[in-house]
Amino acid sequence: MIDIVILCVFAFAAGLIDAAVGGGGLIQIPALFNLLPTAQPAALLGTNKVAAACGTAFAARSFVRKVVINWGLVIPAAGAAFVMAFFGAATVSSVPQSVIRPAVLVLIVLMAIYTFWKKDFGALHKPMHIGTKEKLLAIVIGGAIGFYDGLFGPGTGSFLIFLFIRCFAFDFLHASASAKLVNIATNIAALIFFIPTGNVLYLIAIPMAAFNILGALTGTWLAVHKGVPFVRALFLVLLVILISKLSYDLFL
Repeated sequence: MIDIVILCVFAFAAGLIDAAVGGGGLIQIPALFNLLPTAQPAALLGTNKVAAACGTAFAARSFVRKVVINWGLVIPAAGAAFVMAFFGAATVSSVPQSVIRPAVLVLIVLMAIYTFWKKDFGALHKPMHIGTKEKLLAIVIGGAIGFYDGLFGPGTGSFLIFLFIRCFAFDFLHASASAKLVNIATNIAALIFFIPTGNVLYLIAIPMAAFNILGALTGTWLAVHKGVPFVRALFLVLLVILISKLSYDLFL
């Protein structure tokens, strides 16, 4: 029972962070693996995904009510992410983690440096005109991130936020809201695999989902009311944590 209570606390924290800038898996997945060491990894990942998917759905719902969403970009990106997440999952066994981790670490370090030094990055929301070129770019971004999420996963939301800002001139708040909607697509793709194969511990997933939702609603409220400077600062903190975690896994 105490393990479930602790996991719910971690689920709340994961939902809060994930709603604002992504990266909730960095909190929730290690907690599951540490507190339930005898469970099958697939069951723990499925349990995590159920809780995370619920939190993401509620965060997206809150964002849609308070932030104007550029559906012309989000829908193509989400559709491509949904499809490519399957291919990413199917490729997991054939791509060694020793290749993926260093490449992801380099990309995240570059993202952090760019965001830190370019002070106006994500400060203003001046979205581009949506034409065929922009929609195709959204499909490429969604497909690439969906494939990565199925293949490896950490930092998916952060990559989406960065790319929505860099490629479409969103601010951090609108980019975070858009990322949540694309994340819904990758979450559904994962659940289509985990649920039918029985890889969900429902007695743990359900209470964790409830607390992840509470965290997501809190994170969304903070993002909307504290604004772009808060989300930008939290984004940089998350990138530092990601860099530390990947470096630790890679070198220690």
